[in-house]
Amino acid sequence: MYKISKQFSFSASHVLHLLEKDHPCARMHGHNYLITVHLKSETVDRYGFVKDYKALQTVKRFIDEMLDHRHLNDVIPGHPTSENIARFLYERFKPEIPELYAVEVSETPQTSCLYEP
Repeated sequence: MYKISKQFSFSASHVLHLLEKDHPCARMHGHNYLITVHLKSETVDRYGFVKDYKALQTVKRFIDEMLDHRHLNDVIPGHPTSENIARFLYERFKPEIPELYAVEVSETPQTSCLYEP
């Protein structure tokens, strides 16, 4: 099995309204997010790639246009936690990137969430 990954970054704000009012994340705050898309395949193409990294520019464009410097409560359906952002991105890109098997979202250098159905 071949596995590859590519990282993308963006900055955005969100509010986690379902938390207790005294929880710091219940207030508007922001993160410098790091998104990692994970792809796998049992074979490589005639060029030796699972997927040409250049073909993942659609992910970058989407992140730049729809998520970067946005308020995620206005973009991500439901509660914009790392978990829900990872699932949202997976479901958005799985139809056009069949090799996609997981999406990882990191809000800080010490935390990350991996969504892998």
